Amino acid sequence: MPVPVPRQRVNAVAETAAVGSTDLTLLVIEDDPAGTFTVPELVDASGGRVRIRTARNLTEAERLLTDDVHCVLVDLALPAGRAGDDDRLAPLHHVLRLAPRHAVLALTARGDTELAAAAVRAGAQDHLCREELDGPLLSRAIRYAVERKRADSVQVKLAESRLRAQENARLERGLLPTPLLQGSDLRFAARYRPGRSRALLGGDFYDTVRTPDGTVHAMIGDVCGHGPDEAALGVELRIAWRALTLAGLCGDELLSTLQQVLEHERENEEIFATLCTVDIAPDGRRAGLCLAGHPSPLIARHGRAAQLLPYEDGGPALGLLPRARWPRRQVELGGSWSLMMYTDGLIEGRSAGPGSPRLGQDGMVEMVNRLLAQGLGGEDLLEAAVAQVRELNGGELTDDVAVLLLARERTSRDRDRTAPDRTPSRR
Repeated sequence: MPVPVPRQRVNAVAETAAVGSTDLTLLVIEDDPAGTFTVPELVDASGGRVRIRTARNLTEAERLLTDDVHCVLVDLALPAGRAGDDDRLAPLHHVLRLAPRHAVLALTARGDTELAAAAVRAGAQDHLCREELDGPLLSRAIRYAVERKRADSVQVKLAESRLRAQENARLERGLLPTPLLQGSDLRFAARYRPGRSRALLGGDFYDTVRTPDGTVHAMIGDVCGHGPDEAALGVELRIAWRALTLAGLCGDELLSTLQQVLEHERENEEIFATLCTVDIAPDGRRAGLCLAGHPSPLIARHGRAAQLLPYEDGGPALGLLPRARWPRRQVELGGSWSLMMYTDGLIEGRSAGPGSPRLGQDGMVEMVNRLLAQGLGGEDLLEAAVAQVRELNGGELTDDVAVLLLARERTSRDRDRTAPDRTPSRR
């Protein structure tokens, strides 16, 4: 059905101008072979122009729908909509699929209010009556439709942003778990700081649990990369580690199983993860250490300077070698100690600002010893260590940093064990 040539009227100009005077382009889809829209553009009193482009069918409309089109006016009386009542919105549905980012107006006949309402429910920004169409009304409707579409798009983006934030928070909770240490006399502290280009997510992860036999198991790891995929993989590995540990696996058997999890869940074969696991005996005086391409923990014993635990017998990172092995090394902790596990973000920063050498493990050991000499421990020690690494780097660190600290105070039983025997000798 032909669409009448818009007649320029001066009423309602104020409403049109209120929407804005920016030039817009309208694509009209109607099947009048004579081309009823013969005027190339509409001009309102505010100076805003609406350029008109016409298409006689949906196929031609697809060719004319370029990025400079702001709004589409589709006649619901197109042939595609005449097959029956169930198909009357077919032209509109086609246009909505074709132009999901454009404002869309539906053109209906006078009195067809039910179809007009259905068009708006289907996704059109508004509807126009063919018999009442004129220039100012059309200009106003176009501008309102464009603004309404922009507002809708902003709301969609805000909703997507909220969903991403919620997902990030869920991933962060997976990365930063609550330790299961009930019944243990060990003190726990941790710090996690994502790199500067990420708000919440990173590939670092850690966990600590106590098994029924009294053994405390701790783990820290790093998936190569920094995006949400790597963060999600880190969460999967952490959960798998906790489940396998509570099931009784330890050492090489546990790491071999974790490697299978990584190989099945990673995006490509180039993804790998480093890992450090420690299992501390119930008496707290000794531990088993396994390294999978990860930096060795730092231990500070009572009355002695901090030093790295042995790292010569470590195995490769998970995901690099299909039949790798990770030997478990027994280490003596002593009666009173602090054990610090960390990811490489703590040691790969600069030692004296941009261009200077990396801090490295030796530089980290020196830094931690200075902080220990100041009497720092627990959360204060970790907070100061991360802050000082950032200061030495000369600004934000580019990699994620995770640090985990377990500490044991000297107990009365330990003091009795090391005290000299003052029992009188029998003669």
